Amino acid sequence: MRLLRPHDSAMLAAAYVRNREYLSPWEPVRPEEYYTESWQAEDIVRRLKMTESGEGYPLGLFAGDTLVGRFNLAGIVRGPFQSAGLGYWVDGKYAGRGLASAAVRLIVETARVDLGLHRLEASTLLHNIGSQRVLLKAGFEHIGVAPRYLHIAGKWQDHNLYQVLLHDEDSSEVLGN
Repeated sequence: MRLLRPHDSAMLAAAYVRNREYLSPWEPVRPEEYYTESWQAEDIVRRLKMTESGEGYPLGLFAGDTLVGRFNLAGIVRGPFQSAGLGYWVDGKYAGRGLASAAVRLIVETARVDLGLHRLEASTLLHNIGSQRVLLKAGFEHIGVAPRYLHIAGKWQDHNLYQVLLHDEDSSEVLGN
């Protein structure tokens, strides 16, 4: 797993095309342009600007020369919140092999040690049992249900909300103000 780069746009577009049907129940309805190399290149550049400002990290999971997953640490907020959101998917051909679980555990540790965050949050559709297992294996806990939380697969859908606290101690020092 590593930070995505603009030259990864062809691999990312190919992965989205390859997984279009597989991902459709779990993602927003996408315009046709989304599945092109140019769209993905622009998105990677935009997200790398967020990385420069410390607001997010677009990560790719690779098996050799093939991109097999996408992980986004986004919406990083510093100050008293010290939190970020996590989103991800793994190629349908590679699903169920523990790749997402291993990658999410690595991201949790990176958020704790390297980024000094206090909390990560993630959400899943109510029926996305596989993703819920990934989060629970990585130490996330279920904290509630958000009605009509995201517009997924063409409709507003309820989501389970999860969080993992990265620092249990009560610290008087807040990093990254």
